[in-house]
Amino acid sequence: MKMARDFMVDVPVLKYDEKVTRARQVLRDDVYREIYVHDGKRRLMGYVDISGVLTVTATRSNVTIEGFMKEILPVSPGSSIEDVVKGIQKNGTDSIPVVDEQGQVLGGVLLSEIFPVIITRHKLGGTVEDYMSRKVVECPADEPIHRIHILITESGFSAFPVVKKKRLVGIISRRDLLKDGRWRASADGASSTPVAGVMTTPVVTISPGESLQKAAEMLVRHDISRLPVLEGENLVGIIDRHDVLNAIP
Repeated sequence: MKMARDFMVDVPVLKYDEKVTRARQVLRDDVYREIYVHDGKRRLMGYVDISGVLTVTATRSNVTIEGFMKEILPVSPGSSIEDVVKGIQKNGTDSIPVVDEQGQVLGGVLLSEIFPVIITRHKLGGTVEDYMSRKVVECPADEPIHRIHILITESGFSAFPVVKKKRLVGIISRRDLLKDGRWRASADGASSTPVAGVMTTPVVTISPGESLQKAAEMLVRHDISRLPVLEGENLVGIIDRHDVLNAIP
């Protein structure tokens, strides 16, 4: 049976007294949402995430990571996949740190990597409507792409449905900006490119009456973190990996 060590990857780790602008740089340049914080001897102290770090500007160069640090529950290399998932659920994060007996960070397990495994181990009951979020954070198609950073800090999400005249026309994610190469410019507010110029289209969607199992399989098949829910042409919700995990007893 596979354990945490089988899914462990190298993840960003920074010392508690490093500048928060350094954390901002790391999170702007990579796909990770969290950076683990250590005490100088790689003993885990907590983590910082993109929603907090993106609020920091270069003018606040003396602020350290410690002021943005949050608590996080780790797992051991021998932890079961079920325990990893429970830890991610409790943390509300997209990854979980793996530590040794001394609490030193060995790496991390990403939700995106274990999600395909966990949904094959459980029969998911219910429909999309039972588990979707009804409060959808949208982004207008004509907004400049730096708006995405504002949405991330305000909502904690990293992908957003794009609407034009109240109709879904695309989806924009942090990953889209990273692929496009304009993440850094947009983070600094230096890009006037509209969201419509970077968004992914056509959008993969699902209806509220479809099974949760189908939604989970679509998230895996298309390698996406969030799935807009359409009833006819109306955007009525959104479902993500964490929503699916909530259906697992």
